[in-house]
Amino acid sequence: MNYFLTEEQQMIVDTARDIAHKYILPVREKYDHEGIFPWDVVEKLAEADMCGLYIPEEYGGFGGGVMELCLAVEELSKIDGGISLALAATALGTFPILLHASEEQKKKYLPDIAAGKSIAAFGLTEANAGSDALGMKTTAVLDGNEWVINGTKQWITNGENAKVYTVFAKTNPAKGARGLSCFIIEKGTPGFTFGKHEDKMGIRASSTTELVFQDCRIPKDAILGKEGLGAIVAIHTLNNSRPGVGSQALGIAAGALDDAVKYSRERVQFGSPISSFQAVQHMLADMATEVEAARALMYATARWVDDLKKNGSRESFAKESAMTKLFCSDVAMRVTVDALQVMGGYGYMKEYPMEKRMRDAKITQIYEGTNQIQRNEIALQLIKGAAS
Repeated sequence: MNYFLTEEQQMIVDTARDIAHKYILPVREKYDHEGIFPWDVVEKLAEADMCGLYIPEEYGGFGGGVMELCLAVEELSKIDGGISLALAATALGTFPILLHASEEQKKKYLPDIAAGKSIAAFGLTEANAGSDALGMKTTAVLDGNEWVINGTKQWITNGENAKVYTVFAKTNPAKGARGLSCFIIEKGTPGFTFGKHEDKMGIRASSTTELVFQDCRIPKDAILGKEGLGAIVAIHTLNNSRPGVGSQALGIAAGALDDAVKYSRERVQFGSPISSFQAVQHMLADMATEVEAARALMYATARWVDDLKKNGSRESFAKESAMTKLFCSDVAMRVTVDALQVMGGYGYMKEYPMEKRMRDAKITQIYEGTNQIQRNEIALQLIKGAAS
């Protein structure tokens, strides 16, 4: 289907596809098996000026938005949904800076991220604070001209490989959501170390690590926005980043569909390729329809988000962002399961990438808000809209 991409957007797709096939495809099995972080791929993305797709030109970026980021992540994820996170998770960690940082903070951090010299991470989740972010225990106490951070963040994508972290902490626990604040913390800051490195079911080429803060002192001006705005920073960030999860899920599903179609034409049973069997044809047809529907929703949402921001509109896109993450990730799970079924026993073997695609797809239904939380958000926005 023609989605009327601009010439620049098509160039992004072509470049990401080229990088994926040349530099990700040959190593994806090894990197998944050994849990290797894809620094070599990050270097190739940086050489192709892909790291700053969503960062304004004045900070060394491409000047695109969510749409351009999603196009690249989708193509990379068609080959490996874990390796694509080096780009996607950096965007998640960068959005708080893009949306709420001072001009001085933007000039300090964004150019290196855009150039691929630095990757970022987003520090919100804790052991007892997943869907319930207000349950976090990490605190930030102002001591003179410094904030003192104490606490542990869990399941942080890009983990110990990032250089810049946007970290959330309670600055006034008595105020609930208004008592959260967000801070920029650099790797190497005294009192900031790393804990457990998670051994995951999928996305194994992406590092997932605890962040540990023990009397970690950062400058007073390391806060994003002002004290008490942390909940707003988190909400704005996730509304902007969830289409990116959708694009990762979409890429995983599209790659699985391509593999299933190819296999069905090559696999012969009862004297005929299994693609000639109506049962298989119907599965392929359903998968293709869901993938195309997911792509249409994701592209429409990404374009709308960018258009609203460009025009300075305050209109909320929380519902559409949640719908995109929800639908694309559910499609990824259904498509990878059905694609594996088309491949039968071969699909179940690690010799083929299908079982990996299914493992990678599952996390897209969980992180950046479980799909149950997305349904809550969608319903809330629908009810609010009906009452206005």
